[in-house]
Amino acid sequence: MACTPHIMPGMYENGSANITRAVQGLDQALRRAAIPLALYVGADIHVAPDLPEQLALGSVPTLNRSRYFLFEPPHHVLPPRLEDLALRLINAGFIPILTHPERLTWIKANYDVVERLNAAGCLIQLTADSIVGAFGRTALYYSEKLIDEGRVDIIASDTHGTTRRRPGLSQAVAAAAKRCGEDEARNMVLKRPGHILANRPLEPVGKARAKKPNPGNVGRFAGLGRLFKGGTA
Repeated sequence: MACTPHIMPGMYENGSANITRAVQGLDQALRRAAIPLALYVGADIHVAPDLPEQLALGSVPTLNRSRYFLFEPPHHVLPPRLEDLALRLINAGFIPILTHPERLTWIKANYDVVERLNAAGCLIQLTADSIVGAFGRTALYYSEKLIDEGRVDIIASDTHGTTRRRPGLSQAVAAAAKRCGEDEARNMVLKRPGHILANRPLEPVGKARAKKPNPGNVGRFAGLGRLFKGGTA
């Protein structure tokens, strides 16, 4: 499980040092309780102009010290020059994982921004609850749209605790499998997250498929908890 608390200046004043300490403390508690759960350090990092510099300095963490990190835009306002920032990050050697775009309220009027971020090299991650309708009709609609278009790289549980936003991926995987096939649904929760934690090269599926137009069924294809998103350690 990747522990990915938010980092937002002025609200969530987290960084690599305190997140790592918290994860280590939880890991020790798990070991004492004989719970065989591997933990990895990460963060859900909100956009900031100096984000490339912060990542390069290590003041904010990537996922398990890899090139990959969770990249969260504001929920209700499309920030200016978001695509330029993403390109700066990619050119600096980092791979942004765009977190839950289906839940961003500005996606309705700016879906093309998500398309271009994906084409530029950003991975796409959906929240499991969005896929089963727990975040409402709009999030469900865009989850299905992104899956049908072959843009989704990862499904994450976005667990926040044991009572609110509890861990669980099974229902979402089953729902995704009906749209893209069981193999591809498992890739979203097992294969690609494993590659990310191991820092292996990984091209966004949406970018890769854009290079290979399908003259038949365009946009459809077949093939841990909150692996990459939300909450605190």
